Order: sequence, then structure tokens, then C-alpha cells
Amino acid sequence: MKTGFIGAGKAGCSLGKYFSEMTGRAGIYVTGYYSLIEEDARWAAAFTGSTDYRTVNEVIAASETIILSTPDGAIKKVWDSLDKSIIKGRIFCHLSGSLSSDVFSGIEEYGGYPISIHPMFAFSDKESVYRQLNQISFTLEGNSYAVSEWKKIFQLLGNPVVEIGKENKSRYHAAASLLSNHVIAVLEEGYRLLGECGFSKEEAREFSSALVRDNVEHVICSGGAAALTGPIERGDCETVGRHISVLDDASRQIYISCGRQLLALAKRKHPDRDYEDMDKLMKNISGTEQ
Repeated sequence: MKTGFIGAGKAGCSLGKYFSEMTGRAGIYVTGYYSLIEEDARWAAAFTGSTDYRTVNEVIAASETIILSTPDGAIKKVWDSLDKSIIKGRIFCHLSGSLSSDVFSGIEEYGGYPISIHPMFAFSDKESVYRQLNQISFTLEGNSYAVSEWKKIFQLLGNPVVEIGKENKSRYHAAASLLSNHVIAVLEEGYRLLGECGFSKEEAREFSSALVRDNVEHVICSGGAAALTGPIERGDCETVGRHISVLDDASRQIYISCGRQLLALAKRKHPDRDYEDMDKLMKNISGTEQ
């Protein structure tokens, strides 16, 4: 599969490097990059051992799959600007988690095949994270031919893939954001509270590192119910009440919002346990918040 990139950001460069390293294994060949910033295209091409193209038409002509590795807001603009006379027989892909392949409006009328491919991964840089891509999963959504072809490629690469419907793209991406970005927000709030107790930023992260890692690993391995511990699961209203009493409004909202979800999980884990008092505490506090 000859694969070219329009856009040379972190995701596009990382995927291109990963694919170029695995050419012999999966039958995938990186043709090169086009970018509005020529220097970025040159860097990406040198990084992946491919070609830096000066026009969009050149990278399309050289490729069987064209990956639009641009910011989400630019995907439709790029697609709308393309010469549709050279679309026929080619797969067009974007990497957005929230947008569906419908963004390639009218593509099948021109004989092309639309697909969205989303790596469940946070790309932090262009130069090193490609080494981790053999461990991540991808979601595929779009035209059946395009999905079938790329499913074969990822299977050869050894990456797990899940096909999802276009109607679920926003829900899927919301889930990914909760599991990634929103977790960071909760951690930062915990670090901030430790800072109020006298910990330095470095001490807060180091002091809690085993707790955070063990919890995450436990959830991944066994699920949330098995990993659940703490005063909400125990039904310890006195401790939960003390927690809430010392928090400011912003922290209290986070604590209560997460606490309600933990209480629902605790009820599923212990259907024979009485959580009536904890229910009342959560409802009373929620009422005062409103």
C-alpha cells in the first residue's frame, strides 16, 4: 500500500516513521509528504526516507492511500480544495477521532474510498513516540473496501483494530478524552491539593506515583469494580463528609461528580450492601451545589 501524507505534524510524522520501519512486514510503503510549510515536509521526508512533494497533486499521484494528517479543522478545507479528477481508485483517510469519513463529501461519486483511522494514543512529539506505536490500537470507520484493506495492514503490523460506525465517532472520541485528558485534570487537582499540604510539585507526583500506577494497572487488568477501594465503596460517610468540608467549590464539584460515579460502581460491586446513607449524603451535597 503506497501511502502519502498531506500534513507533517506529530501524528503524521510518527505514523509515517512507524510504517516506514515496518515496510517489509506489512507491505506498506511511505511515498512522502506535502505540507504548506515546505520545511516541515522536508523534515518529515528525511525522517521517513521518503519524498517531500511540492504540490498536493504530486503526493496523490504517487499514492494509493492519502492520509490527511492535518488538524481537524483543516480536513474539510483540504478535501474541498483537492482536484477531484485524480481521486478515482484511491483511499482518502483522516486521523480525527471525532470526525467521520463523511467529511470527504462526494468522494464515492469521484471513485474514491473514504476512511477515518484513529490511533488511541496521545502524540507528544514527532521524533520518538513512533517507537511505541506497535503497542497501540486503532479504530477504523468508513467505506468497506478501505476498512478491509487497512484492517489487513494493521493485522500484519500486529496492531489491534476495532471497526466502529460513523454515528459513534463523537461518542468514541468523548470516551478517549475522558480516559486521557480528563484523567490528567483529576491528577492535577490531586497534586494541587497535596501542594496545599506542603508538598512541592515534584514531591506530589513522586509521592503518589505508586498509587496512581497501581490503580490504573489494576483497572486495565481487572476492571473498575475489582480495582475500586476507598471510603465511598466502604460506605464511610463520615470520612467522605470530612473530605468535602475542606474542599473549595471547584474541588468539591470534581469530588462529587466522580464520587457519584464511584457510588454507582460500588452498588454494582456490592448489591447486598446498604448505601442509603451515602446516597443521601451525595444528594444533599449535590443539592447545595445547585
